[in-house]
Amino acid sequence: MFIGEYTHTVDEKKRISLPSKFRKELGKKIVVTHGLDNCLLVYSLRSWGEIAQKLGSLPMGQRDTRGFGRFMLAGAVEMDVDSIGRILVPEFLRDYADLKTKVVFAGVYDRIEIWNDRQWVLYKKRIEKDADGMAEKLGEIGVF
Repeated sequence: MFIGEYTHTVDEKKRISLPSKFRKELGKKIVVTHGLDNCLLVYSLRSWGEIAQKLGSLPMGQRDTRGFGRFMLAGAVEMDVDSIGRILVPEFLRDYADLKTKVVFAGVYDRIEIWNDRQWVLYKKRIEKDADGMAEKLGEIGVF
């Protein structure tokens, strides 16, 4: 399970060091893809296999499911984690998430999100204001 948040720097070769707390569970090969809210999603190969299977089984006849499947699957890249825990995120994904010099890794149970550090701060402020309302809605459906 991935939890917590960690700030890291993009090096001069555009590599990003994964938080040491996440490396063992991720393994030596990972999948990175588009996320929602302009972040990137990082999955272990095992977790990605489960997500990809669900996405692949969505109905082709519905525009939204076709589009979302394309968004997630066509934008996914399998990559190696180097011997000291770094990854080289492709330019198209770095551009999508506006990853410049500082990034935030957020552990979110079965996945890791990579955020532009400034966007993460803004997002957290917005969510913190709405936390009570979100908890109430989750309580209505028996989640919280």
